[in-house]
Amino acid sequence: MKKFIEGKAYVLGNDIDTDQIIPAEHLVYSLSDPEEKKNYGKFALSGVPKNAAGLPDGSKSFIAEGKFESEYTIIVGGKNFGCGSSREHAPACLKIAGIQAIVASSYARIFYRNSVDGGFFIPFEIQDQLVNDTRTGDNLIIDVEKESLTNKTTGKSYKLNSLGEVIEIIRAGNIFEYARQSGLI
Repeated sequence: MKKFIEGKAYVLGNDIDTDQIIPAEHLVYSLSDPEEKKNYGKFALSGVPKNAAGLPDGSKSFIAEGKFESEYTIIVGGKNFGCGSSREHAPACLKIAGIQAIVASSYARIFYRNSVDGGFFIPFEIQDQLVNDTRTGDNLIIDVEKESLTNKTTGKSYKLNSLGEVIEIIRAGNIFEYARQSGLI
């Protein structure tokens, strides 16, 4: 596990659902085939309405044309991030696209658990409505151990909610590695 996560923010609003994260028509690719798997990154967040992303001019997409990895590594979301169906493809496609962390006000429970259990990325929560203070493209740095976020563009710092017991699963890499390391399996 990295001590610091640093990169550009991609800002989204409230109630970003799993159909917006990866629309159902793109669930046809194999996650075990390395070439097909790239399509999950290519179509990540393709269901989000353009006006829902906090883009200054609305011209930049999460994934550039012809790419499967994003220039953004941290998503900033509002309330109820990952609501909707329980598809595990949603956190997987964000990881394939290069997301290392999401910072949201709250998560849909199953999306949160899928993110942690699969070892896809770290889902941080924050009390503040970070979406109001952050713009897409801002440079952020997360200190994982101190559970803090600094917006290097604005100079503002924030305290993240504690990851609690899930930090052990995150450190292990996923729920199965945690179970092996803990002697549970």
